[in-house]
Amino acid sequence: MSLQNIWHHRKVAENSKKACWICYKPTESVLITPDNKDFFYICTGHLSDGGFCRPDADEAAAAAARKKKEELDREIENVKKEYEEKQKLKREKRKEKQKEKDKDKDKEKEEETKKSEEEQDKDDAKKKDDKIKELSQSKEQAQVELGPRIFTLQKNFYQMRLDRIRNAELAKRNRERLNNPSNFPSPPSNLP
Repeated sequence: MSLQNIWHHRKVAENSKKACWICYKPTESVLITPDNKDFFYICTGHLSDGGFCRPDADEAAAAAARKKKEELDREIENVKKEYEEKQKLKREKRKEKQKEKDKDKDKEKEEETKKSEEEQDKDDAKKKDDKIKELSQSKEQAQVELGPRIFTLQKNFYQMRLDRIRNAELAKRNRERLNNPSNFPSPPSNLP
């Protein structure tokens, strides 16, 4: 029996909770081997315990990177929405100003305000780009903990899993032996 010490973290449905292997509290987290030979329910608190298991380093780094990217994408979307709202308000203000200017028909003032508005638009666009760049850089620098999905059990717990599987196989073999009548001795056939 060769069982690798690699365990993938999975979640089950809320109504499929079972007792944790360690503390017997109901949990929806499961650790399962890649070949689906063994699994057990475990609390998420135990997954963060260094005495129980260790996360795969590459997987932990990849999970953190995914979390950072998701947060950065959300921040960028928020910045874009804010920028669009500001632009919409400015357009409305411009239309109102344009109506007033049409009434006054003062061409010199129009040209000056257009130039100043164009400069403001350029400044706003620069600010938006700067903020997006800043957010992307801060996302790369920030380290956000996202639970890894691949774990390695400590040697004692791994040995317990191996012993449990070995005992289950022995019990199955013994049941099969007891159910097979050819394994029992036959009664004596000659009389004394």
